[in-house]
Amino acid sequence: MLKNIDKESWIIEATISDMQEAMEQGWVSSEEITQLYIDRINKYDPKLRSILEINPDAAEIARRLDAERREQGSRGKLHGIPILLKDNIDTGDRMHTSAGSLALADSYASEDSFVAEKLRSAGAVLLGKANMTEWANSMSSTMWAGYSSRGGLVLNPYGPGEVFIGGSSSGSAAATAANLCAASIGTETSGSIIRPSSQTCLVGIKPTVGLVSRSGIIPITYTQDSPGPMTRTVEDAAIILSALTGVDERDEKTIASAEHVNQDYTQFLDKDYLKKARIGIPRHYYKDLDKDRLEVIEAAIEVMKEQGATIIDPVDLSSQETSWDFHVLRYEFKKYLNDYLSKLDVSIPVHSLADVIAFNNKHAEQTLKYGQDVLMKCEETSGTLTEQEYLDSVQRNLELAGKQGIDYVLREHQLDALMFLGDEDCNDLAARLGYPSITVPGGYAKDGVIAPGGYNTKGPQGVTFVSTAFSEPTLFKIAYGYEQATLFRQPPIMDDLCHESNNGE
Repeated sequence: MLKNIDKESWIIEATISDMQEAMEQGWVSSEEITQLYIDRINKYDPKLRSILEINPDAAEIARRLDAERREQGSRGKLHGIPILLKDNIDTGDRMHTSAGSLALADSYASEDSFVAEKLRSAGAVLLGKANMTEWANSMSSTMWAGYSSRGGLVLNPYGPGEVFIGGSSSGSAAATAANLCAASIGTETSGSIIRPSSQTCLVGIKPTVGLVSRSGIIPITYTQDSPGPMTRTVEDAAIILSALTGVDERDEKTIASAEHVNQDYTQFLDKDYLKKARIGIPRHYYKDLDKDRLEVIEAAIEVMKEQGATIIDPVDLSSQETSWDFHVLRYEFKKYLNDYLSKLDVSIPVHSLADVIAFNNKHAEQTLKYGQDVLMKCEETSGTLTEQEYLDSVQRNLELAGKQGIDYVLREHQLDALMFLGDEDCNDLAARLGYPSITVPGGYAKDGVIAPGGYNTKGPQGVTFVSTAFSEPTLFKIAYGYEQATLFRQPPIMDDLCHESNNGE
């Protein structure tokens, strides 16, 4: 069936299952798939700037995995699959880990992060490192999402220079959407997986904090950070998450996940589950949507009804009018970044947040296009997490976002999940609690408006489902049902990107 298909066309939108079937049939090898992606990166990424570097050992790794498949059989669903990692995820190889900063441009990790280790064990090919918002958007209050001094500004393949792509995992999103990799791993503190996935017609999941270890990842917060898959289908997201979970003694948050870990999340891909699902519609969070984006979420509600879901509309969160602070991010960033930097090799010029600020001042022409006011604000803290302002903020988040927010409304209406538009600030509500979210392609806003921050809201729009801690099985059921009922995912048109380079912002 495959023998007469052109491989360069086949790789576009190929799923992980498609690739496994083709490799098992002997029609294509992991080495060929890896090279197909490298060729696409060389062809299209000079303009997108989504990838900072290709793993120089990727082809050799793929060859070894091909030989292993022939001689011993497949390790599983990720055997030979090329995966891109965000540039804040350590890999103990010949790739750098820099968080997009020139201060770490020559930094090599001494060992794999837990995530990289799990992917290698599953047989994945670590294809390269994705560009990202420098220091995961903890550097400057005016920095564009997707910009780093090391890699420039990531552009959205659905409208380079015109359609916005938010969140610090923007390179992971753009590369996956443009079929420059099979899938990618992003990280999220608040919206950095969900928002860019939503805006590039992807499936993105931020798992419950602690379900996937953060060890070996350049941090922002201990309370909210989590890595997660960014893919073109819900099934691919389930396959990758299955490989990433597990208890890690280097990350105490994972201890609580032991009884919640699933070895195979694909068992929850039940498109008929929506017939018994109860979904809450938090109308308060739709009130500032422009006409096009409101139409997307309203159409999604109708789809859910048509699929048999019970829709509770509206539901109100008693904390929905709360004015939130960001003290947890500010205080925890210095503490945990210092912990990470202090362990780097002596050859690296920075070993603390203070060193980073000094490095940037010394190389201001290259590093301070947008300043570093956020870094400086974080440096003002003690780094000990003893300030009362910080302690009060942690408790306030648990009380208002949880007991009076998500947990309250889920319990009050016996809901499986809440439903939001994917790129909205309501992502922050679940993030403050470390609760999971999953976004699925939901349509396209043709016009949009200029939103606060100066970006255009036109482009792909995701529909996001949020629930309580360790509710990933239920979220996969809901997301899969919605995806299969709509199939909104469409690849971007790449012809205009061929051999183009754009150094502007």
